[in-house]
Amino acid sequence: MSNAASKQRMQDELAFVLHSYPFRETSLVLEVFSRQHGRVPLVARGARRPRSALRGLLMSFQPLSLSWFGKHELRTLHGAEWQGGQPQLQGTALLCGFYLNELLLNLMARDDPHASLFDYYQQTLQRLAQEEDHAFTLRCFEKHMLQELGYALQLEKEAVSGKPIAPAQTYRYILELGAIAETADASQGMPIAGKTLLDMAADDYRDASSARQSKQLIRMLLDHYLAGKTLHTRELMRDLQKL
Repeated sequence: MSNAASKQRMQDELAFVLHSYPFRETSLVLEVFSRQHGRVPLVARGARRPRSALRGLLMSFQPLSLSWFGKHELRTLHGAEWQGGQPQLQGTALLCGFYLNELLLNLMARDDPHASLFDYYQQTLQRLAQEEDHAFTLRCFEKHMLQELGYALQLEKEAVSGKPIAPAQTYRYILELGAIAETADASQGMPIAGKTLLDMAADDYRDASSARQSKQLIRMLLDHYLAGKTLHTRELMRDLQKL
């Protein structure tokens, strides 16, 4: 989709608010994740006025139907309707939700549609609201997000030889390459068990060692692609070691 096409009048687009901040005296600037148009910046004029119909609507983690127009970088919101069906996130789940939003804000280009990632994000919000093991939910989302954004993890085959990953073998996972068999003189990358790689491929984090190593691998990959950007939610979650 061209930039020109993406900035025409849009009507009733399914979206979530990723971030918002005050703009001028009464307005808000929103970064939204829409299913058909990806990440889009919008100005909600008058949204901070006490009697604005938008005031209580433009919250994170709630599915919205949004309409907007404009040819400039910052487009203008002209309609919003709550779609319902999403339980409120609370406590640690809420913090995890903000972490997902911060990842998307930092890694997803504007006006780049990712409909399947949008659907997976919506499913992940449901999981955070309903399930107790948030760490597993986060690993699944991080992996799928990287794959959808073009940073696919090589988890089932060796990077150079193409041989199937063996669960009993130890590997080295090298950025921008993948897993290679561990050798006595290997120093590059991160050491990781074949079983961990296969468990990650299957989204299975029940094994304690796989859970620990997958967290380390995902962190290494995210730090690389974030290129030095600090995630504020990750700083907050450092106290919650299980995540």
